[in-house]
Amino acid sequence: MNRQRGVALITVLLVAAVVTVVCAGLIARQQLAIRSSANQLNVRQAWQYALGGERLAEAVLARDLRQGDPRRPVDHLGEAWAKPLSSFALEEGGELRVRIEDPSGRFNLNSLLHQRQANVQAVAQFRRLLLRLEIEQPYADRLVDWLDAGEEPTGSEGAEDNQYLLAQPAYRAANRAIADVSELRLLLGMRESDYRRLRPYVSALPEAAGLNVNTASALVLSTLADGLSAGAAAELVAARGAQGYRSIEEFLAQPALAGLGVKAQGLAVGSDYFQVICEVALDERRQVLVSTVQRDSEGKVRVLGRDLGQSGLPPQPAEKEEP
Repeated sequence: MNRQRGVALITVLLVAAVVTVVCAGLIARQQLAIRSSANQLNVRQAWQYALGGERLAEAVLARDLRQGDPRRPVDHLGEAWAKPLSSFALEEGGELRVRIEDPSGRFNLNSLLHQRQANVQAVAQFRRLLLRLEIEQPYADRLVDWLDAGEEPTGSEGAEDNQYLLAQPAYRAANRAIADVSELRLLLGMRESDYRRLRPYVSALPEAAGLNVNTASALVLSTLADGLSAGAAAELVAARGAQGYRSIEEFLAQPALAGLGVKAQGLAVGSDYFQVICEVALDERRQVLVSTVQRDSEGKVRVLGRDLGQSGLPPQPAEKEEP
């Protein structure tokens, strides 16, 4: 009888142990499911807040065009869209920050081709930009080959499929316009240090998008001519004043450009494309949405692309002083 009671006790203890283990597993799974659901909810909330910031930026850009002349828009850094927008407090101590940047104030990589042929003026300008940034690699010729549809390398330093197919893993030249600046990483011989140095000064816009001289930095403006020094480019920036240049003719008439042969082709005083950066901090989660938008002459703003893979755009680089 005592032996049977002992076996029964052991059986009860085993059953209790199994039930305890099963219950512990169920509780752990339930906690994991609750945490996963909470994370998904936070992600969706952050996404919706970021979209709200995007819509706010669209409204700011549309209002900016209505306040000026839609037929001859002038966009400069003294306007409301270019100034940091006030941050918005969210629930549980969260925050939404929105800012708008003008990629037309940077060198447009896709401008290296014009009507499927190398744009001599833009190629020379890109070479000057590389020189200003102390980048010695022949990225200008290689980028032309990356964009054009031909298979003949540009110059002695160009690169077409034959060179890229030797890489590990092998790949081919795009032979089309660049959709994102990050494609520069695929250029033959592109170094990470060169890419990071170049990235703040370039953009990937449609070929016809001109360089906005009202938002371009002094370094980018200095690439318009061989004899245009950093000091002279700084004078061009200072001469913009609070209202910017009202026309390209006014810009070209500046004393700093006298005798340098700078042409109006490829230049503008307004912008059709903008970049909206929305940063959301919510419950220890940070979400960054970078949207590329286009504003037409009627003030309608449409989203061309969204990027959720950014960690936040870097601050504007400090301009180099002339030695």
